[in-house]
Amino acid sequence: MIPGGYINSLLAIAIALIFGLLITRLMKVIGLPNVTGYLIVGLIIGPHALGLISEEVLSGANGAGGLDIVSTVALGFIGFSIGVEFKLSHIKEIGKSAITITFFQALTATLFVDVGLVALSYALPSVMTIYEALILGAIATATAPAATLMVVRQYKAKGIVTSTLLPVVALDDAVGLIVFAVSNSIALSLANSAAGIGGSVSALDIVVWPLLEILCSLVIGAGIGALLSVVPRFFKSRDNRTIATIISVFLSLGVCQLFELMKEKGWMPFSLSDLLVCMMAGAMFVNFRKEAGVMMEGTDRWTPVVLMLFFILSGAELDVRMFFETPLLLVCIVVYIVLRCAGKYLGTMAGAAVTKSEGNVRKYLGITLFPQAGVAIGMATMCKNEFTKAASVVGISDTARDLLNNVGANIVTITMCAVLIYELIGPVLTKWALSRAGEISPDMLRRRRATAVAVSGDVTAETTVTPDALQDSTPVEQQTNDSAKKE
Repeated sequence: MIPGGYINSLLAIAIALIFGLLITRLMKVIGLPNVTGYLIVGLIIGPHALGLISEEVLSGANGAGGLDIVSTVALGFIGFSIGVEFKLSHIKEIGKSAITITFFQALTATLFVDVGLVALSYALPSVMTIYEALILGAIATATAPAATLMVVRQYKAKGIVTSTLLPVVALDDAVGLIVFAVSNSIALSLANSAAGIGGSVSALDIVVWPLLEILCSLVIGAGIGALLSVVPRFFKSRDNRTIATIISVFLSLGVCQLFELMKEKGWMPFSLSDLLVCMMAGAMFVNFRKEAGVMMEGTDRWTPVVLMLFFILSGAELDVRMFFETPLLLVCIVVYIVLRCAGKYLGTMAGAAVTKSEGNVRKYLGITLFPQAGVAIGMATMCKNEFTKAASVVGISDTARDLLNNVGANIVTITMCAVLIYELIGPVLTKWALSRAGEISPDMLRRRRATAVAVSGDVTAETTVTPDALQDSTPVEQQTNDSAKKE
């Protein structure tokens, strides 16, 4: 075996993709989402286990050529794909009920996690900080549409719960990104103040600048999306249109990095949100051009490899040694998972009660919203990157630097562990909820069990319905949603 220190960035990418490709076969056999396998692969080959991918390669330290650019690009495409789902004509069809439920369950999950973890930060200040509590509350909003839609399609679920579920998961992450942008800015301001960076916290830091960040992100993203919508008038070939779509994501990310540089130089009081800029670019694009769906098909063929690598590298950053060094971190993970599930479930019940939805929607819809994956990982990664940048400021004390680095590391660790648990139990709970709601026929369940017994050594065409690449909010979900509705 080649020692990890001799593996350069290109070798690391090749190794990660090889293992990622192989793990998809195992995930299909045992019926778990691919994202779970990607995270496990990353954990195994990462610097904290086998060490095939070193910390230098991940971070780019010592001239090793870091892979952090992969995370940035993947985040851009995740945000863009969420925006593509935000078609106004589709939102009008959704109805007020699903929109109301979406806001209730997302914001209730944030409230529960924020309150619970802030209280925990006072009880265990050495393990949980108020900055981490605020960010985890925002991350709690995100769901994993692919894991939920996998069950819907696999068991051909039909009924009022299913028809409400599909639009809710489509809108949920867009709400989550806005909540995250506010919470992350406030947490970063508070953490910088505690670390002695930027002086004391003012109303500008916790209210004005976060709101301006959101507003400017949306405006700039809208401008880039509007420019992209002009492309089909001049470029007719599929390849050129795909290139234009990819350029728009890179342009969005480049502008965000430019704002970040200007903030570091002191020329700007705020930066931009990568996810929000890309999301708005996608939303403007899909609403301005009817060819958007066709153009996205080319992008769908390009992004799976980037997103697979992103999830694997995200898993590689998970340091399991933290659990031995700080056993109480497990308490934080358990509290986060329990409070998020409670917030999702009770928020859904409240939203359904306000809209006078049917009883089955109140009882079972919240359970189907437990899965969490790519967008949550994206938020955690973005948070870690920003806190790592803050820790690299020249002149701060070692204590302050450790504080900022630990916030990012803890956010990633808690989110990754939660995602692994959610992706293991989420599909099972979704299947149970839809079965209890009477939206999965007993005949379908019997046929699935019979098929599983008959093909215990392989996977048949009937079982290969899991979205194969992105496992979360991705461009292919527009087609998945439409297919699910038709069924």
